[in-house]
Amino acid sequence: MKTAARVIAAALLVVLMGACVDSEKIYTDRPVYDDPPSAAGGFLGYSNAEAKLTICGSCHVGRQAQWKQTAHYSAWEDLQGSGHAAEFCENCHTVSELGNNETGDVGWTSTGDTRYLDVQCESCHGPGQTHVAAPDVAPPLAPLRVGLDLTTGCGECHQGTHHPFVEQWEQSSHSKDPPSFAANNPECIACHRGQGTLIAWGARGDYQEKDSDEALPVVCGVCHDPHDTTFEGQLRFPVRTASYEIHLCARCHNRRPIPDPESSHGLAPHSPETELLQGTAGWVPPGVDFPPVLRGTHGSSANEKLCATCHVEAFEVTDEATGEFVLNSVGHLFTAIPCVNDQGIPVPGTCAFTTQVRRYEACATSGCHSSDDRAAELLSIKSEDIMDLANALLDQLKVVDPGLDAPGGEIDPTNPTLTVAEGAFFNFNLTTFPEEGEEATEGNVAGSTTHNPFLIEALLVASIEAVEDEYGVSPLLGIRDLLERLRGD
Repeated sequence: MKTAARVIAAALLVVLMGACVDSEKIYTDRPVYDDPPSAAGGFLGYSNAEAKLTICGSCHVGRQAQWKQTAHYSAWEDLQGSGHAAEFCENCHTVSELGNNETGDVGWTSTGDTRYLDVQCESCHGPGQTHVAAPDVAPPLAPLRVGLDLTTGCGECHQGTHHPFVEQWEQSSHSKDPPSFAANNPECIACHRGQGTLIAWGARGDYQEKDSDEALPVVCGVCHDPHDTTFEGQLRFPVRTASYEIHLCARCHNRRPIPDPESSHGLAPHSPETELLQGTAGWVPPGVDFPPVLRGTHGSSANEKLCATCHVEAFEVTDEATGEFVLNSVGHLFTAIPCVNDQGIPVPGTCAFTTQVRRYEACATSGCHSSDDRAAELLSIKSEDIMDLANALLDQLKVVDPGLDAPGGEIDPTNPTLTVAEGAFFNFNLTTFPEEGEEATEGNVAGSTTHNPFLIEALLVASIEAVEDEYGVSPLLGIRDLLERLRGD
């Protein structure tokens, strides 16, 4: 039986070609697709299941070619060859109600028809039959928002013990709704509003939330391109590169690495991780001659993936007693040396910096350190020195300006003139971020210590000496030996 879509397509073909065809030749309509089963909910699926030609691809030829390069293209075959195929897995490896806005049984779920095998266009975009009948009226737009408590998006399938992307993502800072002041500030939206990030990164495709007043957090579709396999993991930019200019994470984690006297927040660093790795963050006192780049191996070409080496470690968790599989951790907490529970599963929150309660294996498997124990030992040694230096500097600054960054003193974020005390205070905050102006502890110096202990030590030593020279406030006697030792390092 011929569908209305076939007739429409034939009519359009005649209209478009009528001016340039021989009037004695008659063009007849050809079948565009067979009507889907009535129970399929308007999902079209394949026009040729054996050749894996989607009905959507009849018009969207380029998108179909891109899709064929993704793992979605072979989803059904991969499931059957996995050795653990089960019926409850099938809806995520076919066109069904998962991944789109549908909630009832549709597609494969309701029909079991082979035209719905694999994760096709409609798996994310929803049923295409209405769109085919009226292309300009009802374009099916895919949802980007994800979450275990929602019924749309990537999270409906990319979850579970074997690929807990959404479970781990929901525990990360990337999943948090951005604060309204950042999501609506033109200077901030490129990183704090998912829609703004996509625009800043050149993504021009349509999706359901594109024009919504609700700001998206860093959802899957912000970092991953559903159509493009140019980079590993279908990322929009690479992570397997030591180039800061093109690294995915560096595109947002590179804000305010040096003081900005023109900003009310200028004495507090903001996402300075990239410049810390590079060795270019922080306030350098006048007359101090730092090397052009001061960094360790975490920020050099020896660390091929830069941020992703430590922050996106994937590994399998097994039961220590039985060796049985527990979880395939995918690194989407985005936490370096994460805390782990009794099973060894990464969990959010804070804990001691020991190998008993944190996972340091990425430090060793990356080739940077000889063992996880050695990595933990080095972090402890460097953190202790940096804590002592930071607190010595804070003691000096409290003498110079007891109110610290309260307006009116030597450290005044409302005054555009940058003083020595303000530069030193910025370096203290760079050391202890994000706890501005708070005493240095092992927990709040771990980030700067791990990213670049050599730069942080050099900045603190230079700041202590600059405050002493400018204001005549000497550090406590107990810090003298440490200063002398570090000057000799």
